[in-house]
Amino acid sequence: MADFEAIYQVVALIPPGKVSTYGAIAGYLGSKGGARLVGWAMNASHGQSSIPAHRVVNRNGVLTGKNFFGGNRMQELLEAEGLTIKNDQIQQFSNHFWDPSVELL
Repeated sequence: MADFEAIYQVVALIPPGKVSTYGAIAGYLGSKGGARLVGWAMNASHGQSSIPAHRVVNRNGVLTGKNFFGGNRMQELLEAEGLTIKNDQIQQFSNHFWDPSVELL
């Protein structure tokens, strides 16, 4: 089972303009069913500027963690990186998806 620090190391590698999912990060770390743990880690990371938690979304590109950012901050951060968000969902999600299992060979 991955720990928060291992999760943070992967999330820190997501480039601007890209997003990953809770499940993709968990799978990369060898914890296929650990998406919830990744979510907990993202919630606990607020206040750590080196962790781009806004780049982690659910498997459908929905900003499920937005409530932990306050207001529309998560959406604003992603839009500043060039993503389009409508109804809390990333448009053209597949074009922005960053899969650590592919990118971090």
